[in-house]
Amino acid sequence: MTTATPDAAPSVGPRSTAASRPETRWGRFVRRFRRQRGAVAALAFIVIVVVCAVFAPWVAPKDPIDQDLSASLAGPSSEYWLGADRLGRDTLSRLIFGARFSLLAAVQAVLVATVLGVPIGIVAGLARGWVDAIASTIADAVLSIPAIVLALAIIGVLKPNLTNAMIAIGIVYAPRLFRVVRSAAISVREETYIEAARAGGVGTLTIARTHVLPNVASPLVVQISLALGFAVLAEAGVSFLGLGVQPPDASWGVMLGQSTAELEDHPILVLAPGIAIMLAVLSFNVLGDGLNDSLGREIRRE
Repeated sequence: MTTATPDAAPSVGPRSTAASRPETRWGRFVRRFRRQRGAVAALAFIVIVVVCAVFAPWVAPKDPIDQDLSASLAGPSSEYWLGADRLGRDTLSRLIFGARFSLLAAVQAVLVATVLGVPIGIVAGLARGWVDAIASTIADAVLSIPAIVLALAIIGVLKPNLTNAMIAIGIVYAPRLFRVVRSAAISVREETYIEAARAGGVGTLTIARTHVLPNVASPLVVQISLALGFAVLAEAGVSFLGLGVQPPDASWGVMLGQSTAELEDHPILVLAPGIAIMLAVLSFNVLGDGLNDSLGREIRRE
């Protein structure tokens, strides 16, 4: 008589269950930002403009200030892709080099606004009282002044050039950054851990660096993106009036101002810089919206 031995239980090998790493803040931002197709396209356009501006001497087909009167007001062709202006200068080359001045102007204005708005906003939000009242009153007063009017006033005192114009634009935009930073500082100031830090002897500068700035980083990045678009448009307006970039240098605003007389017969001379300004401003604004959706701290439905 044979006794049946029970079947041995199948041996199950150890599972390779690698613990999945928790998603980092940067990973969450990238994942959310990639869903914003408009913002991704806007960022791609901005990157292309920046690359063309940086490598303009190698990208532009001609020197932007070289004149060829025999090609005056020439239409688009294989030699002049976007035509030539009244002095026979290549429009495409001037458009590429003009991106340098337009982007430089935007960076200058935003730097001025950041240097003025962020520190004062932190001080006002943490100190409160009369310091906050005075700073807020000054910010409201500056906001009531149109940017172009203030630019004209500063240029009238100094002299017409791009830097002076962008200082004025930066001063006008500083109160917007001031308000963002001030709000974040006020909300953080009331937290219990801030009171504990102060009771422990932590200084105001340390509190601002370790608690206020991290909380204001997201909205500040969004505001800076919007400010860049505003500065590009402001530079175009100032240069259009002849108070920004000075000839023979080219910026998009200068190109607009010099070609308005040719609008009826040679519209490409106006459309080229006008479309460039429109796309740049639109891209910075769309990018700002995308950053706002991707960097916000609110709970999102995944």
